[in-house]
Amino acid sequence: MQAPDFPARHQSPMLKNIRRLTQAIFLLLFLWLFLSTESRGANELGYPVKIFLDADPLLTLTTILSTRRLDNPFLLALFVLIATVVLGRVFCGWICPLGTLHNMVSSLKRRNVTGKPRNLYLWKYLLLIFLLVSSAFSLQLAGIADPLSLLIRSLTLAVYPLIQYATVSVFDTVYAWNFPVVTDISEFIYDLLKKTFLSFHQPHFQQSVLVGLLFFGILALNLAEKRFWCKYLCPLGALLGLCSRYALLNLSVSESCNGCGSCSEVCPGGALPDSRKNWRKPECLVCMNCDDLCPRNAVRFGFSRKPSGAALDLGKRRVIGSIVAGLVAVPLFKVSPLKKAGAAEPRLIRPPGSLEETEFLKRCIKCGQCIKVCITGGLQPTLLEAGLDGIWSPVLVPRIGYCEYRCTLCGQVCPTGAIRELALEEKAAVRIGTAMIDKGRCLPFAHATPCIVCQEVCPTPQKAIWLEAVRVKNRTGRTMTLRQPHVDLELCVGCGICEAKCPVLGQPAIRATSIGESRSQDNQLLLP
Repeated sequence: MQAPDFPARHQSPMLKNIRRLTQAIFLLLFLWLFLSTESRGANELGYPVKIFLDADPLLTLTTILSTRRLDNPFLLALFVLIATVVLGRVFCGWICPLGTLHNMVSSLKRRNVTGKPRNLYLWKYLLLIFLLVSSAFSLQLAGIADPLSLLIRSLTLAVYPLIQYATVSVFDTVYAWNFPVVTDISEFIYDLLKKTFLSFHQPHFQQSVLVGLLFFGILALNLAEKRFWCKYLCPLGALLGLCSRYALLNLSVSESCNGCGSCSEVCPGGALPDSRKNWRKPECLVCMNCDDLCPRNAVRFGFSRKPSGAALDLGKRRVIGSIVAGLVAVPLFKVSPLKKAGAAEPRLIRPPGSLEETEFLKRCIKCGQCIKVCITGGLQPTLLEAGLDGIWSPVLVPRIGYCEYRCTLCGQVCPTGAIRELALEEKAAVRIGTAMIDKGRCLPFAHATPCIVCQEVCPTPQKAIWLEAVRVKNRTGRTMTLRQPHVDLELCVGCGICEAKCPVLGQPAIRATSIGESRSQDNQLLLP
């Protein structure tokens, strides 16, 4: 007698609840570390969010390939790889904060099933090959597509400034209404948020619209298909998928399975768990939805040494194409005339402690942590100022914010060593550029008007800007003594505070450039 088909029903949701709790804990930890990556008045950070980046195997591997050095700690990344080899892609299914956000957005769909997975999962493996090959030939692009770097960059440049602006606007509106009791309560909450959540000043960043649209677009893909990014585009997921190929934790389907397809409908990775021979093990996120949902208890996870699952066939032509693309990208990205010695963009002022430009770009993963932690808001993401391979890397824009003389936070948060961590005494001797005076706009030079702001704000112990007393005549012929500023090329460190504080609006009368930076032997004005 044939056994009746049981209707699909949920078994114990214990595993699902444990996974959701774990995801929530790691997401909250990530957000707490992100908010903690900010100066609270001291020149030190306790727990920067770079801990997550330190645990990213893709960023670790591409940095090693691009620099050909093994000088950064990689124990956390190694631990993630070992966990993947034993348990499978638990990082993707249980830890990754971007993956958790994908789950949250996909829950907005009325019918939260994945449907039949598309045959696009090979894309992320081809993207991984492209990134590894280009990194092996010194082109570091992994940070653009890496999920953790992408998330931190998006939160820094777009999401956090947006939330802060909206929050402050709401409280300003309530304060302006001046309702009894309500305003007092709102001010109490606002003071609490300023101490815990809100930044000291409203962040303003270039490229914020572009980065925000890309980020929200990636999240919106979940409304078309659950965890679209994780299935088809994530290069870190591809790397962990390859490492999980021979994981000890395996899925088994018993003979009681009637092929109802319920498990495949709820599989967020499109791993086809209902197929005994064609289970895509590298695509399994170890979420165990299939184990929870199966009405016959036919699906089980257990430890075994026997490899299981279908072979991963990328196709020779696709693999060769990805390798060739990675090779071609290297000269294509590096033929910019800005790479020529002496032709660098003069306004490309890197943070203090930055390595020489070529080495800097080999390490910089464009995560945006240095930009977030800059206490004046002067560090901004580039677009094309540093070439295509330098997109979203940090540049100091003095008119927005200068480099604080006694701040070394950017070096403390850099996860790859692109920006070295400096002691305050060491930073005092580092030059990130040189200030230049435009006499046609300077008030004492061009307009016979007294002004010594640049000299007053210069932070170096011996002022890098000195004043020359000069007797001049104004339009009426009256003789007056003015103190005209000059820049000492040996003392100026290029911090840009003189440009930031210059009272001449629009284009200031004194501007900082990268010329004379300590990290370069070519970008020099004075002969050694």
